[in-house]
Formats: sequence, structure tokens, C-alpha cells
Amino acid sequence: MTTHPSTAGQGVGPLLRAWREQRRVSQLELALRADSSARHISFVETGRSRPSEEMVLRLAEHLDVPMRERNALLLAAGYAPRYPETPLDDPALGALREGIERLISGYEPYPALVVDSVYDVVAANRGVMTLVDGVCESLLEPPLNAMRLALHPQGLAPRIRNLRAWRGHLLEQMERQIALHRSEPLRALYEEVAAYPVPDADPVEEPAEPVPHFALPLRIEHEGRTLSFISSISTFNTPMDVTVAELAIETLLPADPATVKYLQSLTP
Repeated sequence: MTTHPSTAGQGVGPLLRAWREQRRVSQLELALRADSSARHISFVETGRSRPSEEMVLRLAEHLDVPMRERNALLLAAGYAPRYPETPLDDPALGALREGIERLISGYEPYPALVVDSVYDVVAANRGVMTLVDGVCESLLEPPLNAMRLALHPQGLAPRIRNLRAWRGHLLEQMERQIALHRSEPLRALYEEVAAYPVPDADPVEEPAEPVPHFALPLRIEHEGRTLSFISSISTFNTPMDVTVAELAIETLLPADPATVKYLQSLTP
């Protein structure tokens, strides 16, 4: 997993350099993208020049710096944060919450959930609750965490028929998020779930009817049946709030006709 140098207490120059190096962009390339010069970028990174607020935001945009970290860059440069971080239960986000609930409820009977930047579940529909029925109660206590729930030996892990492949997918997903966001809480979660025990091999079973898969399926046992899903993750386009920027909606699309038929049979 990628590691990052500590940037606590550093000025904006070293922080920008760390992001540039992490993105593997040269000073010249960044200068061309940001309509600046390599000399000016060098001066900013070494502290010889203080970038304007506009320049900080422009460089952050071209380095794909997450919104939360853009605020940190602005603070390090002596400017006020640009993006608010509104609690999800704030009345100002009422329309967003209502829209999310309507979206995931409309996806039923198929599972859908919404997670934050550390995979804590902030909303889930009845399809998800059907899958987690019988899981250890301690894992279902708030804040319910999607990664713990999936990979903990008292969670869904014993029911996942292709656990080794699915675990690898989830860990790679977390590694990408850590590389993008440089989040210590997310890194701590990764180290925790990566240490959970893994069986030597997954159960070998042949589906009743072979189905061609266009993506890695999640194959999970539920009440004696093996259900198969393809995961899709969506984020909000052009967010202007840190909370909204860090939300992700995951939907589980049935990957075979048997899964569709079974889930539809559960609908009242």
C-alpha cells in the first residue's frame, strides 16, 4: 500500500509538492496545466513565493486534490476555507437526504446503501437489511461500517462464496481511496480489516446455469441460496460541500436471473 510523508504543520508549499509528487506530475507539467511557469511552481513549493487564493485552488484542481484537503491547502496558505462541511442531519441538507432515501428505496428489492469517506453507512434500504439479517449484533451497532460488515469473520465474510476475490477487490478499492485522500482514519480501517483471517480457499461450487459475468460478482449465501451481484458506485457531480463530496452510493445489481427471481419473491 502506498505510504505518504507526514505533512502536519507544513506550509502550503511542501503540501503542494507532496500532492504533485504523489500524482507523479512534474513542475513543468503542472505549470502548463495551471497556466503558470515551472519557476513560479518551484518558488511556491520552496516558500519563496506565496500563491494567491486563486492559484492554490487552481493547482489543487489540476492535482485532483480532494475537497477536504483543498481547505487544508487554503489554511496553510493563510486563507479561509472555501468549502463548508455541513453535517448530514443539518436542515440545509434536507433535500439531499430526501433524495438519497427516495433513490435507494426505489432500488428495492435490490440492495443499495450510502457510505461516507470511511465507509460508515449513512443510509441503507431494505435489500441491504435482508442480506445482513443474522449478522453479529455488535457489527450492526452505529456507526455500521460497510468494510467491517463485509470482511469480519462474524459479519458477511463466512457467507461470501468468493471471499478471497471479493476481499481483494475491497482492499484494492480502499488502497485507491487512501492514495487519493491520504486519510489516516481510512488507513487505520484498512489495516484493521486487512488483518481479519481469510480461509485457505473458497468453497467450490458450480452454478445451476453458467452465467457470463461482465464484472467481478459478489456471490453471497442467503438462506441456502447463492445470490450473485455486481457492484456499482456513484458519487455526486460538482459538489460544493465536503460532506457531499465524500458520500458514495453503492447499488448491487443482480448478476443472474435466479437472483432477480428470488429477490422479487421477497417483495410483499
